[in-house]
Amino acid sequence: MKLLLLVLVLPSLLCAAVAPSPKPPPNILFAIADDWGPHASAYGQRWIKTPAFDRVAREGLLFKHAYTPNAKCAPSRACILTGRNSWQLEEAANHICHFPSKFKGWAEALAEQGWNVGHTTKGWGPGRAVDAQGKPRQMTGKSFNRRKAEAPTSEISNCDYAANFNDFLKQAPAGKPWCFWFGAIEPHRAYEPGSGIAKGGKKLSDIDHVPAYWPDTPEVRSDLLDYAFEVEHFDAHLGRMLAELERRQLLDNTLVIVTADHGMPFPRSKGNINPQANHVPLAMRWKGGIAKPGRVLEDMISFVDLAPTLIEIAGLSWAQTGMAPSAGRSLSDLFADARRESRDFVVLGRERNDIGRPQDQGYPVRALLRRDSILIENFEPKRWPVGNPETGYLDCDGGATKTLLLDMHRRDPASRFWQLCFGLRPPLEFYDLKTDPDFVDNRPEDPRAESMRRELHSMLKAQGDPRMLGQGELFDRYPHANEGHRGFYERVMAGEKIPTNWINPGDVDRKPLP
Repeated sequence: MKLLLLVLVLPSLLCAAVAPSPKPPPNILFAIADDWGPHASAYGQRWIKTPAFDRVAREGLLFKHAYTPNAKCAPSRACILTGRNSWQLEEAANHICHFPSKFKGWAEALAEQGWNVGHTTKGWGPGRAVDAQGKPRQMTGKSFNRRKAEAPTSEISNCDYAANFNDFLKQAPAGKPWCFWFGAIEPHRAYEPGSGIAKGGKKLSDIDHVPAYWPDTPEVRSDLLDYAFEVEHFDAHLGRMLAELERRQLLDNTLVIVTADHGMPFPRSKGNINPQANHVPLAMRWKGGIAKPGRVLEDMISFVDLAPTLIEIAGLSWAQTGMAPSAGRSLSDLFADARRESRDFVVLGRERNDIGRPQDQGYPVRALLRRDSILIENFEPKRWPVGNPETGYLDCDGGATKTLLLDMHRRDPASRFWQLCFGLRPPLEFYDLKTDPDFVDNRPEDPRAESMRRELHSMLKAQGDPRMLGQGELFDRYPHANEGHRGFYERVMAGEKIPTNWINPGDVDRKPLP
């Protein structure tokens, strides 16, 4: 009998002994620029050169329709890290906020599972993130910021991102997976005026398209070229990082993800909710895990998909992480070139971004975006969408294009450019993106608008959006993480000066506009 049991058990023991161990996960390099729209040579623009990004796309995947749910730094990065839409993150729906301790991000989860996690320069933020005991959280791992280098312009950071990545690699224990967050602060404003031409060798004629909501002038074109020069600075550091990984024979076992937190820091883009503001570049490379490299994908991707993807690629179950449920889904089937039901929409929204409205009010918006149309609902249309004129429209970064549009409006109060970028907006906006790709012709009477609005509300209610449950005022009541921002509008109206590093002082219209 004992011999029979041994004969029956031995094969299973042998199989267990020789069964292959689970394949170790790849390392992760997550490269994120600050304020970069989908402008790269891989997307066909000739006024911007991004060879490193192009290489990642050519040797992996290029996503044509990737979007952040919220086009502002802190809430967008919160969506990336948690896999939840910003309206599902309580205070973290706002900019310069207190990040709720109940919401964990994937970088923290990886660190808890034994990964070596680090970052350079900008991780999650701006805002304050502490745990339940009040201890600062390492939202994107340990910081590596010691290395500096001469910056190519007066406005570009002197952080040597690539050298800091090398420092991280030097301390990475052998045999232990690592994750590095390369958080550049380019192409965030300000820009050195004329740097794109003077230092980047660019020409005004390089610009192939000026959107219809800006005037096609030399000032706007030069501003775009300055922006492009800063994007290329980010790309140059990415190229150095890829070369270092190759030198260390680590590149092929590293999942490289390259993106940005939201669109460009120009009027009607960053901070707004629309096809320009929320559209981001996205490319991924992983030789060992992406089938048929070089594919260009048309799927509509939301940032809430990144956390489920990274947790799965890391070989973890969502339950292991202790993270709150995600609103996204893993992209791993796209890595494998497997068929799936393609999502044909993304949901977008915003609450309180930068300061400059009475009582620290935000500008609540929700939107449903499809490839061919967008429905935008503005819940407080009597509020100024990018901040009050008398405090300088502070929800739009200061720069040459902004100042030009405001000057044009002073000379001609009927300026359409000012209305599109700074003016009050109606409760509903609907744009047919096939016939109106620059979304300047609002048609709320379109029969598709109401059905999209009902669909949007249904999805938001299912997600527990307080704005849909009659509790939207919560977002305005959440405190700023920067106490100096509290009551800012009222203090300015009482005579306090606006910091001139935020805006061009001439951007302020001291008398409230009708």
